[in-house]
Amino acid sequence: MVGAVPVQCAFEGGGVGGQGHDVRWWAWVAIIPVHAAPALVVHGALWQGTAAFPSSDRGPFEPLRSSPPPRSRVRVVPSASVFRAERRVIRRALAALSSFLLLAALPASALAAPAPSGLDQAINNAFAPVADIVSWLVFHPVPIGFGASMPFVVLWLVIAAVFCTVYFGFINIRGFGQGFRLIRGDFSRPGDTGEVSHFQALATALSGTVGLGNIAGVAIAISIGGPGATFWMIVAGLLGMSSKFAECTLGVKFRRINPDGTISGGPMYYLSQGIAEQRPRLAGLGKVLAVVFALCCIGGSLGAGNMFQVNQTFQQMQLVSGGANSVLAGNGWIFGLGMAVLVAVVIIGGLKSIARVTGKLVPLMALLYFACGAFIIVADFANVVPALQAIVSGAFTPEAGYGGFIGVLIQGFRRAAFSNEAGVGSAAIAHSASRTREPVSEGLVALWEPFIDTVVICTMTALVIVITGMYQVEGVGDGVQLTSMAYASVLSWFPYLLAVSVFLFAFSTMLTWSYYGEKATCYLFGESRPVSLAYKFVFCAFVVIGASANLGVVIDFSDAMILAMSVPNLIGVYLLAPLIRRELRSYMARLRSGEIRDYRKTPETA
Repeated sequence: MVGAVPVQCAFEGGGVGGQGHDVRWWAWVAIIPVHAAPALVVHGALWQGTAAFPSSDRGPFEPLRSSPPPRSRVRVVPSASVFRAERRVIRRALAALSSFLLLAALPASALAAPAPSGLDQAINNAFAPVADIVSWLVFHPVPIGFGASMPFVVLWLVIAAVFCTVYFGFINIRGFGQGFRLIRGDFSRPGDTGEVSHFQALATALSGTVGLGNIAGVAIAISIGGPGATFWMIVAGLLGMSSKFAECTLGVKFRRINPDGTISGGPMYYLSQGIAEQRPRLAGLGKVLAVVFALCCIGGSLGAGNMFQVNQTFQQMQLVSGGANSVLAGNGWIFGLGMAVLVAVVIIGGLKSIARVTGKLVPLMALLYFACGAFIIVADFANVVPALQAIVSGAFTPEAGYGGFIGVLIQGFRRAAFSNEAGVGSAAIAHSASRTREPVSEGLVALWEPFIDTVVICTMTALVIVITGMYQVEGVGDGVQLTSMAYASVLSWFPYLLAVSVFLFAFSTMLTWSYYGEKATCYLFGESRPVSLAYKFVFCAFVVIGASANLGVVIDFSDAMILAMSVPNLIGVYLLAPLIRRELRSYMARLRSGEIRDYRKTPETA
């Protein structure tokens, strides 16, 4: 696991033949947690006895241990041989995950390469090779006829979204109103099991999806695929509502209530438990898919939910503070360190702390960003109709330079998937903690996420960029810089307001994804405080790395890891789709009959 602490130093000494050699400080710091984290986990687990890893909560990488006698208050003190054996088991388990993260940031060639010009370039040079490999694997082109091809994972998401929409009877349309009533609290039953309300679960999940994909991702899609990519982003968002419904319904259906009252849920659990219950012959496959998802989720939390967010935030802050002449220029690690401290202050408190913050941040940042976009659209209202015409016509008659219709469609669906995460499975982790006893109700709440994220906010961003015409100006840049210049073309002070929005979007997204990654880590290694703290340390270290890497490298790695989560997740959705449909039919029948009570109309009396 990598922890790049921003301190400039190097160890030099006489090498073979009297030549000096350079061992970079951050290479040593990266290796230390690999050995320290297992010791921390072992110490905490053995000190707490079996309470740290109860047999029902044992992760796939967690060692078996015998339980203490019933009602025994005597702490179990294992022998030295048992301590050494368990230390080896847990060390190897954590090393399996650590090696992936370590290799992602420290390929062997990086240690032997000549010293780079600066710390930022050193981190980028070390990270780029593995990011390229991972991106190639996930986005490997699949021929679809007519001489065109589509990345496998994009095709996978499109097919799943269409399947869920049709199979569940266009639930994205007929369940829209009921979802709003649930968010409003009409059907919230006092005393239901869970950690957060419907609204807090939605706000937490939205804070993970309404991020810089809405600002930077839309700009990237338009700069590559033209205005027509916006149309396909909207289509992907509408279809993705059904995918989100399915995975979040399963998240509540197969969630686990821990002894301390906290909730653990998400694809890891419905892949392992749900498939085992509904399709016993495929129980082994379910467990494998759960482990694969958890590993991808950890990678996605460090990539899309961390590095991409801080990377784009740093670029915007540098832009508004002087650009190339800014005090931040070439010092991304300084900004990353400050961001890491802010993130750490919140995530130490767990989900309830995150929900309290995101419950306030999400409405504020959405309103602020929407107000800015609405002002620009109203100020240049004469160009709204031409902009809409460019978006629709560009979706079917795109410019010939980029590969035609398929190229624009791919960009639209790819950026929409990165923005709303429908089919990825991440939101099911947050929604599983909602206070409800009806799995379908949380699925109906969750289908609002792609609508708010993609259909509303992404469309707002796209209209601003197309109306101002900044995507056609050479040298403006890409990502958040393009969006910033589009805002600045109307009023010069808008980039400063946008910088505040960017920071809020990124910060809230990082909070939520830290929770997703933590839950995935705890699934693999067991629910315990040492495991959670070890992950949070690594997450904060990657904040520093993300602020120091180039945009292209971060986007490739982010897209690859977050979209790779969809492969095991959607296999589970396909296998469990009949169960979801039965649950949906039962819920709708009980809702029509009045068995499911509307507490807003008929409040509970004493």
